[in-house]
Formats: sequence, C-alpha cells, structure tokens
Amino acid sequence: MKRNLSLWLGLLAFALLPVFAQTPAPKGNTGKIHGTVTGPEGALRTSGTVSLSTDGGKTAKFSFPLSATGTFSGEAVPGNYTLVFRAPETPADKMVDSIPGIKLMAGDDLTQDIDMTRKAYMDKLAPAERKQAEDFRKQNSEVRVLSNDLKTAAQDIKDAETARQAAKLALGATASKDDVDAKEIEIKVAKYSEVEALMLKDTVAKADVSALWDELGQAQLGLAKTKGDAQKYDDAEASYKKAVEVETASKKPSALNQGAAYSGLGEIYARTGKVPEANAAYDSAVKANPAGAASYLTNEAAIFVNAANGDAAAAAADEAIKADPKLPLPYYLKGQGLIQKATIDPAGRMILPAGCAEAYQQYLALAPTGLYANDVKGILTESSQVHSSAFGTDSTSKKKKGK
Repeated sequence: MKRNLSLWLGLLAFALLPVFAQTPAPKGNTGKIHGTVTGPEGALRTSGTVSLSTDGGKTAKFSFPLSATGTFSGEAVPGNYTLVFRAPETPADKMVDSIPGIKLMAGDDLTQDIDMTRKAYMDKLAPAERKQAEDFRKQNSEVRVLSNDLKTAAQDIKDAETARQAAKLALGATASKDDVDAKEIEIKVAKYSEVEALMLKDTVAKADVSALWDELGQAQLGLAKTKGDAQKYDDAEASYKKAVEVETASKKPSALNQGAAYSGLGEIYARTGKVPEANAAYDSAVKANPAGAASYLTNEAAIFVNAANGDAAAAAADEAIKADPKLPLPYYLKGQGLIQKATIDPAGRMILPAGCAEAYQQYLALAPTGLYANDVKGILTESSQVHSSAFGTDSTSKKKKGK
C-alpha cells in the first residue's frame, strides 16, 4: 500500500535520543549558516526545523526554522557539526535527514543545503518509497518546465502587443514610418514564433493541458495577422479547437480557458469573414465564462470594425452594451460600425446613419476625456451634430448657416 508522501517524509528517520533544550548562539565570535531543504521528490520544504548538532543529531545545539519560501538561516559558535532536518510531525527522537561534517568558522557565511534527491539518501528508502519519490520528482520537473514556458509565452505575447513602442524606441525619433513598421513586424514575428515553438513542444509532452493549446493558438493567430499567412489561421483554429476539446473532457473545466479558446476561434472567424461562425464562437465564450461577456463582445466589435464589417461591428457592440451598459468603448465601436454607412449631402456635410450620433454621444457621456473623445467630437462637429455632456441633450440639433 502506498503511503502518503508527507507522512513518510515526516516519519522516515533513524532512532535517536530525545532532543534537549536548545542554546541560543552567543554574540561575538560566531559564524553564519543558511540554505534550503529539498525533499526526495524535488520540492522545497517550507516548514520544519534545521539544527546544528555536535553529537550526531542527538542534541540540537542551535536550531533554525524553515521559512515559507523554503530557506533557513542563523548563526552559531565555530565548530564541527551535523546538520539535521526535522519536519513538524517528526518525533523528537527521530529525524528526516542529516548532513555530517559541517565545519563552521568564525566570520563564515556558509551556504549548506539539505538535498534529499542525492543518491545516498535515496538509497536508504524502500523500493516503493524510492519509486514514489522519483515519480513525484518527474512530475514536478515537468510542471516546472511547463510553468516556465507559460511565463515566457505570456511575456512574449505582451512584448508582441507593445512591439510598436519597442520599434520606435529601438530606431529613434528620426526613423521613418516604413522602418518602424518593418521593425514592429520583425519583433512580432520573433516573439510569436518563440511562443509557437515552445507550445508545439509542450503540447506534445502534455497534450491534456488546455492552457498550452490556448497559448499556441494565440501565437499562431498573431503570426497569421502579422504575416498575412492563411495557413496560420488554420493552425490557430485547430489549436483553439483542441483547447475546447481538452476542457470539455476535463472533470473540472476552466471557465477562463474555455472562454479564451472560444474567443480565439471567434477572432479567427471574424478576421476571415465568417460572421455567423464568429457570432457563434463568441456566444460560446460568453456561455462558458459569463463574467467575461462584455470583454469578449467588445473585442468582437473591435475586430469587425478593423475588418470594415460595419453591420457586424454594430451588432456585436449592441451585445456588449447589453452585457455592461456602463462601458464606454462599445458605444464608440457601435458608432464606428454605423459610420461606415454615412453619406455626404449636396452641401458636403456628413450625414450619419440612425443611431450613430447617439452612440457617439453616449461614449462622450461616459468618457468625456477618453482616448477617442476628440475624434468623436470632430465627427459630430463635421456632421453638424452638437456634442453635449449628457446623452440625448441637443444630440441632433443642427447648425444653420448665417445664424
């Protein structure tokens, strides 16, 4: 029968006499010691006590508690010691591990770790316990690699999203727009390509982690947008669908991961002109993660605006407004969608379609100094619509020449 890992780590020991009272380190002629304690499965210990003993561990001359980050530190008089680790549940007459032959001299700042993955310690374990520890260590190693790769991917994607600023900074204020554009593309391709390579490797090693497929899809979608590569849209679609498949099969599906995958599919379809499929994917994102509804639908509207699909943009913006009427951006996006049907009258004045001015006015009411406020005011002025501080106030009054 397999024993609980924390239990056997606490009880694995050698018979010793009871631990006597501890003596504080005297001031003056001392040396310092610090380090970490690593269990046989490769994880840092974050509780327990490390002691210095002069009789093989029977008596703790100096003791130092482990911190929440898995470190210990303290000072002691010079001497030859055995370094002993006891877990909180270890009986007083036993110990989990010990390192003999520790020589501490006055003025030292000695680093001494206790690492139970070493062969000498592992050889003392029963075969079943050794296998359990090795299995844990392998799993922990995989988790650390995946965790580090996901952190790298997140930073790369953030860097890709700010590539324009990085390009301007790298080239200087005198750089031409063409040079900045080329540098921005170079940075984005490099960042998205690194994420794609990492996630292709990791999804082979751990195909049942949806977050890896989400990151892979995001990188491939980024490459598709940056390079205009139709094949990358197909690759991204397959990756996001795999993320959905993994989450659907999970015993505890993640609403956030499901929402991200469906939202990614929605963006692919929106950018490739598949409006019904895009709407269905974003609806699925909202259903999977209702808390992200306004964000998903606002993104949908923004993508349709960029794709010059005014009708789809206005419709998506309306859904985003229903999800959260207090967000200003959906009103701006609705206006941007509707304005694509604006006309010019014989006098050269812009005629806004129904609902367009109202959407812009509501944006100004919610964000009077917002990012797009000046643009909106300019549009309303050009179309002879008077902007106001409150939605609906003189929103459709017209200027009359000569009065």
